[in-house]
Amino acid sequence: MIPTTLGPMRRLHAPMWLSLLLAACLGGCGRGEPGRDFFPLEAGHRWTYDVSSEWEGSPPERESLTLQALGEHSLEGFDGLDGRAWQRHGDSGVDYWHRCDETGIYRVASKSEADPQPQPDAVRRYVLKAPFVVGTSWQASTTAYLLRRRNEFPPEIRHSHPAIPMTYTIEAVQQKVQTAAGSHEGCLRVRGQATVRLFADPVNGWQDLPLSTREWYCPGVGLVRLERSEPASSTFLVGGVMKMELVSWQ
Repeated sequence: MIPTTLGPMRRLHAPMWLSLLLAACLGGCGRGEPGRDFFPLEAGHRWTYDVSSEWEGSPPERESLTLQALGEHSLEGFDGLDGRAWQRHGDSGVDYWHRCDETGIYRVASKSEADPQPQPDAVRRYVLKAPFVVGTSWQASTTAYLLRRRNEFPPEIRHSHPAIPMTYTIEAVQQKVQTAAGSHEGCLRVRGQATVRLFADPVNGWQDLPLSTREWYCPGVGLVRLERSEPASSTFLVGGVMKMELVSWQ
């Protein structure tokens, strides 16, 4: 899926699965709105991440992902959308639009290069739900971005299991996080947990396989680290892990 191997990192476009995953993790707010400190989205901001992915039995693969804040724009004129929202653009060609209110930060639309126009979300897809304190939980759909079948085509599980509910919980606040972009304080740590039921192999039969995500959001910066784990422990399936760390921002 990712065409590079571990070594000197080259500037490549991020794969589509990573862009889809981040669509649930990246948002923004305007001045005076809840969560603005954790999601600066004024036009001109730019984030670059080092992404490392590893599948069972394979060497790690690395590449770079860059996101840009394009500011607030009108969605009037697009089917199923109205009003204004904050837009972000990823160098994989995917755009996201988010809004904020007293309930938190949520995505309202996304658009890949294959879409003729922004595609509205059927329901609010929260990035962070208020209040921003330990114990706050919410649900959003996810899929198995890393799990693969060993001997089937296409190997990616997400093609046959596109929507799985994941429960997100703010599990810590006032965290200190060290990244290549510097030291960050006062951060939120969010944990996401879900399961996908798959036929593991003839010995183990059908199993509920865990999907987990940990995300760190820091004041004035936004998302600084993300870790995704999808273990398999199966002869029919291959599991994987992905780590993403902020290396520069403005």
